[in-house]
Amino acid sequence: MRFEKWQALGNDYLIFEEVELSPNAVRRICDPHFGPGADGVLVLTKPDAPGYVARLRIFNPDGSEAELSGNGAREAILYLRRHWTDADTFSIQTLAGEIRPTILSATTCRVDMGRASLTSPNYPQGPPDGTGEVAGYRFQHVAIGNPQCAIRVEDPDQLDLQAIGPQIEHADLFPNRTNVSFWREIAPDAIRARIFERGVGETLSSGTGASGAAVAHVVRGGETPVTVHLDGGELTVDVDDSLHVDLTGWAKPIYRAELSEEFLNDMEAE
Repeated sequence: MRFEKWQALGNDYLIFEEVELSPNAVRRICDPHFGPGADGVLVLTKPDAPGYVARLRIFNPDGSEAELSGNGAREAILYLRRHWTDADTFSIQTLAGEIRPTILSATTCRVDMGRASLTSPNYPQGPPDGTGEVAGYRFQHVAIGNPQCAIRVEDPDQLDLQAIGPQIEHADLFPNRTNVSFWREIAPDAIRARIFERGVGETLSSGTGASGAAVAHVVRGGETPVTVHLDGGELTVDVDDSLHVDLTGWAKPIYRAELSEEFLNDMEAE
């Protein structure tokens, strides 16, 4: 079973083609000691509807399936540009719906993430403006392919995300759990953010997490496009008046490899 490992701002995924993986298989593959190790798995298959280049499925290291990942999507997009299509603009199927990237260079693309919403079934009791309080923090709910809980703080770098993140991710307010971003404004058009991802934990970066924090910043009167400074680097998020989001950033391959027969046998035996 062949795969490629890619990373975007330190957020690393393994990309497979035309495979079916159980939650246990995903957990084993993502384990850094018993498998190749990664922040998640991307599976590309032929689309089941016309007009798309591919169907993308995104799996977290705990085996759960995510609706969307901004970094993972860019890795899949640039992989597809190298191996599946010569087009600079195309469409991909995801659980969150269609995403439409534009290739800007061999390592950079802009992704039309669709329109963000401040209300969603993932925060069913939320008010129309999507605000609320959880674990003592005021937050802004943002749905951008997946649920985001964006929390403005004085200094994200002083927080212990491993202690704070899980109680917010699993709070009763969010029936499908939530991703969490802690952010502060550093300029009218720039923010600093740290990310705690649902089913992952703290990560060096997150495209949808950066998008959620950028939307929260713009809703509070911040300027757009927003440069989001993450532990792994910078992303640019353009948020228009209707909360339509375009995400721009890079992704690069690390290596290609093949899972051993021994690993596959052990994986299937469990």
